[in-house]
Amino acid sequence: MAKKNLKQEEGSVDVAVQLGKAEQFLDKNKKAIAVIVGAVVLIVGGFFAYKKLYAEPREEQAQTDMFQAQYFLEKDSFNLALNGDSADGKGFLYIIEEYGSTDAGNLAKHCAGICYLNLGKFDEAIQHLEDYSSSGDLFVDAQNLGLQGDAHIEKGDVDQAIELYKKAADKSDNDFTAPIFLMKAAGALEDKKDFKGALELYERIRDNYSLSREGQEVEKYISRAKILAGV
Repeated sequence: MAKKNLKQEEGSVDVAVQLGKAEQFLDKNKKAIAVIVGAVVLIVGGFFAYKKLYAEPREEQAQTDMFQAQYFLEKDSFNLALNGDSADGKGFLYIIEEYGSTDAGNLAKHCAGICYLNLGKFDEAIQHLEDYSSSGDLFVDAQNLGLQGDAHIEKGDVDQAIELYKKAADKSDNDFTAPIFLMKAAGALEDKKDFKGALELYERIRDNYSLSREGQEVEKYISRAKILAGV
């Protein structure tokens, strides 16, 4: 029992020594620790202040300002959608310049790309579509890639367009959009006389998207591609 008590006492002494060292460390470095704690508080507080007082109000204002531009886009008034009307001039280009870092500003880049594509300004369309950052909205993200493909087709960059169409199909793996992008890619491959490559995509539509409109009509494309490919 004596040995056991002795060990317990030694353990208590060790704990006391460690606590004493900790107290000495805190006392010696209390100014530095206070500075570190204060810095953390400032950083955390600054983040929330930035979010509540700056970022969120800017996001709300950007969405409000973009309402009219989206209306013009829906009406196929592409110049007005880009530049706004004489009343306020707040088209997509204004939103990009003023609120480009917001979610609304990011979407405005995508929408501006649509406008330029429809106006036949393909370089500008590609620039704005590429400036758009993936938002996690699979439909918009896939559409963006597909529109880039359309712009490259118009410029004669067929290989680039095919890759973009394939990426768009992979991004939107569903019966509604993926078959559309695959059909575009297959058509571009046929234009290049790559009938085996086109056949692979047609068969992918048949096998994976049979419920889609394209899937229900794809057999005739498969038959033609087989004949042209000699298989």
